[in-house]
Amino acid sequence: MTMNLELKGRVVLITGPAKGMGEAVTMAFADEGCRLALVGRDTTAIEPVAARVRAAGGEAIVIPCDITDERQCQGAAERTLAAYGRIDVLVNVAGGSGPIGKTGWETSQEEFNEIVTLNMTGCFNTMRAVMPTFAAQRYGKIVNVGGTFGMRGRAGRMAYSASKWGLRGITKSFALEAGSFNVNVNCVAPGMVEGPRFRGKVVPEMARRLGISEEAAAERHAADYALRRVSTGEDVANACLFLASDASRQITGVDLPVDGGWAAL
Repeated sequence: MTMNLELKGRVVLITGPAKGMGEAVTMAFADEGCRLALVGRDTTAIEPVAARVRAAGGEAIVIPCDITDERQCQGAAERTLAAYGRIDVLVNVAGGSGPIGKTGWETSQEEFNEIVTLNMTGCFNTMRAVMPTFAAQRYGKIVNVGGTFGMRGRAGRMAYSASKWGLRGITKSFALEAGSFNVNVNCVAPGMVEGPRFRGKVVPEMARRLGISEEAAAERHAADYALRRVSTGEDVANACLFLASDASRQITGVDLPVDGGWAAL
């Protein structure tokens, strides 16, 4: 669905562009007529998404990059500039879930460090890589994809929650520092998102634990939200489009939950 937010021709660098809501975000920006730089480690997963963009008449380049590596992030920014001449928007979708079902004291230091490095340091690296360009052109939009467990916390998800709380701090501090350069920095916080992980893991696990059908488990999960429905990748993508557009020109340093009201309950 095209929203017509006057993003046509904008150069958008997207991390984690190939799977789940990352793919939805990619296609949403493509539908708006943006020129895309799709960044990630698994280029074999990214190439089919880039092909879809090109088949529809859009522009997309694929750049291999491990976002936990500062030099590779700098290289990704440089390759985007070489291809398009500028960068207008950075959308950080790439991230991981960390250990699930473990208490904080059961979580190993290795597990903790791994998810914090991916979810926090990865975004920090890409933001540092694009900020000199944004500052020089006095224009830029950064949209970090966080999570509602970084707003309310979650038992059994301490490491992930910590990483997303930390990303909120990075976002807010960058927003205060970058504002004088006309750069907006915001965070989208999805709740549970409809997709393979929800249907293939979350729902079956709840069904087994409670001894109910998977459909009943899905309905029970949705009942936790004020709107009584689970978010979709398109819901997350629409929030990213808004924060990447000039319709949100006076919004910076905010957390935007896309969760059907879970964080507010």
